[in-house]
Amino acid sequence: MTIQSCVTIINEWDIVAARQLGRNVAKELGFGTVDQARITTAISELARNIYLYAGKGQICIDKLYENGKPGVKISAIDSGPGISDIRQVMEDGFSTSGGLGAGLPGVKRLMDQFAIESIPGDGTQIIATKWLR
Repeated sequence: MTIQSCVTIINEWDIVAARQLGRNVAKELGFGTVDQARITTAISELARNIYLYAGKGQICIDKLYENGKPGVKISAIDSGPGISDIRQVMEDGFSTSGGLGAGLPGVKRLMDQFAIESIPGDGTQIIATKWLR
């Protein structure tokens, strides 16, 4: 069973709204403050990437229940330019915006599961999941 809420990302305030939604969902599911921070950091990074590189997209947050265990699934979906070299963007230190390059590799480390699909010219979908321990 999943329960989904989405935030459309068009401007920087939408990044804040997505973070807040994620924190609220994580809190409702019983995640502690450290995991809440991990989840909101991951959302922030994914939403910022949509804003910077795609211009518009969505962050969707699902409450998951698997074998009685709660979790939160974050989906970042856009129809932007896509990523031509996924392996390269998953390298620590790689940045196209002059940032620290902690982005997607950081999201992968913060979460329990991470999947990325991207078609150049057609957009990107990233799904990251965190399970309550």
